[in-house]
Amino acid sequence: MMLWGSVVGKLWATILLLVSFVLIVLTVLLVEFFENFQIENIENDLTKTAEQIIKVTNEHQGSSNEVLQIASELIGNEAKMIILNDDKMIFSSIGGDEEFEITPELIKNDSELLKVFTERKTVKKEMALSDDAGNEEGLSAIVVGIPLELNGEQDEVFLFQSLESMEETTKSTTQFILLAAGIAIILTTIFAFFLSTRINAPLVKMREAALAIARGKFDTKVPILTQDEIGELAIAFNQMRKQLKFNMNALSQEKEHLSSILSSMADGVITFNKDGTILETNPPAERFLQSWYFEKGYNREDNVNVPLVLMNLFDESESFDKEKVGEITLQGRDWGLIVSPLYTNADNIRGAVAIIRDMSDERRMDKLRTDFIANVSHELRTPISMLQGYSEAIVDDIASSEEEKVEMARIIYDESLRMGRLVNDLLDLAKLESGKMNLSYECVPISPYLKRITSKFSGLAKEKGITISASLEDDQIQWQFDPDRIEQVLTNLIDNAIRHTPPGGNIDVIQRTSDRRGLIIDVRDSGSGIPEEDLPFVFERFYKADKARTRGRSGTGLGLAIVKNIINAHDGFISVNSLPNKGTTFSFILPRILGNAE
Repeated sequence: MMLWGSVVGKLWATILLLVSFVLIVLTVLLVEFFENFQIENIENDLTKTAEQIIKVTNEHQGSSNEVLQIASELIGNEAKMIILNDDKMIFSSIGGDEEFEITPELIKNDSELLKVFTERKTVKKEMALSDDAGNEEGLSAIVVGIPLELNGEQDEVFLFQSLESMEETTKSTTQFILLAAGIAIILTTIFAFFLSTRINAPLVKMREAALAIARGKFDTKVPILTQDEIGELAIAFNQMRKQLKFNMNALSQEKEHLSSILSSMADGVITFNKDGTILETNPPAERFLQSWYFEKGYNREDNVNVPLVLMNLFDESESFDKEKVGEITLQGRDWGLIVSPLYTNADNIRGAVAIIRDMSDERRMDKLRTDFIANVSHELRTPISMLQGYSEAIVDDIASSEEEKVEMARIIYDESLRMGRLVNDLLDLAKLESGKMNLSYECVPISPYLKRITSKFSGLAKEKGITISASLEDDQIQWQFDPDRIEQVLTNLIDNAIRHTPPGGNIDVIQRTSDRRGLIIDVRDSGSGIPEEDLPFVFERFYKADKARTRGRSGTGLGLAIVKNIINAHDGFISVNSLPNKGTTFSFILPRILGNAE
């Protein structure tokens, strides 16, 4: 920073200019006072001398010429005396300055000196005189005129003294005063610089501390060097620093608290200005914005404005001064929108906060509930209709023979079993989904366990001309799980594989392990497979890939939903891969449990 732009330079220059101005005024006044004092002394001296000459002359009238001659010698060489009688000079001293000439005409032509003749009064005056060449420049003198009674006649005495010697004295005096003023200015400059530096030093410390605080270093303290106002300012600055640090920490904690709340919220939150500029978002809101800009063909990183649908709701909320609600579907997901205006202290709307809720799961659950009622009604309608029809035939004695009655009773029995399986499956599924089903973990040897289950289906597979086998990676492995529930899983998967595998096909139950994932069991068949468009829905309730093919086996469509819930209850994972006319593979993973024995 330049010196003159700093506080030191400004304060230094101010003191220096002030002192210089005072010294200049004082010098001018002193010089003027000294000149006036000198002139006044010369006038008084000349006046006293003239009065003494008049006194002596009046006392010695008989020898006036001798007296005047003696008087002219007494006034010295610096002054000159002339005595006039009307227009005639009757006496002129021999001393005085010879550079200028005094004539009666010069005296008579001056209005002030003329009063000595006309009014008979003493006159004192400074006047310019001409030299021998007639020039008036630089020649001035003090003139004192006094009326005189000499030899009974009215005469006038005029004493002249040149100011040249006084001017030399004044000049030397002025030089001395200027020298003293110069020394005073130099001393003032040094003192002012020292004072300015001393005053500015704590201010520099405060500036450095303020810059450090602006950079976030709130522990910076200002040293207290003095006990004056600057010291009090340093104390106040340190107190302000502490309070500012406390407030910043409080704001930081509030910001972190708010950020944590926003990040942990399941709903999206967007705050934006009145012009639509986005101020703050959380992760769910970012997913909504990504979907919006992707569907509109824009890049999210290049846009900082809120979507148009939210701005429209904001305009409505601003018009009606209340929150507005809306809905929108983006990328197959349903979003609920709530926009509430934000106010300033003056009750002016400065922006809005938008709450964005993903309603897809709720909509899907509503649809599932509706579909569940429809599917249950559909599944129950056929057996109930058959039970009603055959029971009426028996009651009305429509059957003509005992064999027909037995056949009708068998159909009624089969349909009642089908209804029982449906109800039991629904109860099992409800327990699994509610989490009320308890699992009984046991350490199960995998090899005999899988061989027992596959052998259970060997008769049925043989009837259909299907080969079923178990393949184990490790015959000695043991694992902890609920054997009854996993047997239910394998039974369902193997039963489905048998129903969808044509004669001559094969079904493989494969066991393998992974250090990272756990126990993996695959149920692979070479059947007709599952269409690609149906794969995402195979684990849904009442899903049937081919209702015509499962009708005879009385499938309920709940088996795979139960399977998935049993695997989830074991903290496992189940997946399916299928190719039409090439086969299907269901794979489920049971994670390792601490203390699992192998």
